[in-house]
Amino acid sequence: MQDYLKIINLCKDWGELFVRFSCTLEKGKLLGIVGHSGSGKSTVLRLIAGLLKPTAPCQQKKLQNNYNRVTNSIMVNGKDISHLPPSKRGVGMVFQDHALFSHMRVDDNVAYGLRSCKAEDRVSKKESRFMACELLEKFGLSGFARRYPDSLSGGEAQRVSLARTLIVKPDVVLFDEPFSSLDAPLRKKLAVDIRRLQTEQNFTGIMVTHDIAEAKQMSDVITVMQKGSQVWTGVSDQFSETMI
Repeated sequence: MQDYLKIINLCKDWGELFVRFSCTLEKGKLLGIVGHSGSGKSTVLRLIAGLLKPTAPCQQKKLQNNYNRVTNSIMVNGKDISHLPPSKRGVGMVFQDHALFSHMRVDDNVAYGLRSCKAEDRVSKKESRFMACELLEKFGLSGFARRYPDSLSGGEAQRVSLARTLIVKPDVVLFDEPFSSLDAPLRKKLAVDIRRLQTEQNFTGIMVTHDIAEAKQMSDVITVMQKGSQVWTGVSDQFSETMI
């Protein structure tokens, strides 16, 4: 199958750490990024989402002997999105901290993305609320629509955050350790929910995690990062903890 997501030499120089990342993924597949804290995993996600500015090619040339002329390229379905602002990349991101709007009810939090998109894609408030409730039901939160975030448990809030990201049906979804604060049974349930919704929506995903079992359960492909570099990439069945 043809590569849907193709990233070439996406770089960030932090001074003490130089992060470089490349990958190719087919549509509907999920890449897991594993590695110790400080290896550059979350930096990669923020570069893809457009939340960080990559290191310019001229700087890379000075920093790296194995400089590659093609740098900081992010292609989604044949389109270069690297120059686009975050809101126009078609990339959704789920953070460790659910980051819900405290003044909005749950259904309004979920529907927020639908109401903030460009005019021609915008839906009515009534329709967006219906779509939000429909997605909340898939996460087992059908009775939570009119509640406020401060009344939710950590697991409930993270499920609302997932629903908010997925409701706009992004081309690519980035997960930055989305289950790190949850207990084991809930982590497993959410992992199953995400894989099910990935099949339904056919989105391509990249997930950062420190949990080896979680990486193998959710990922089609795994890449290991050490000190800013990828040291191993392969199918999840071939991955073992000794590779980190």
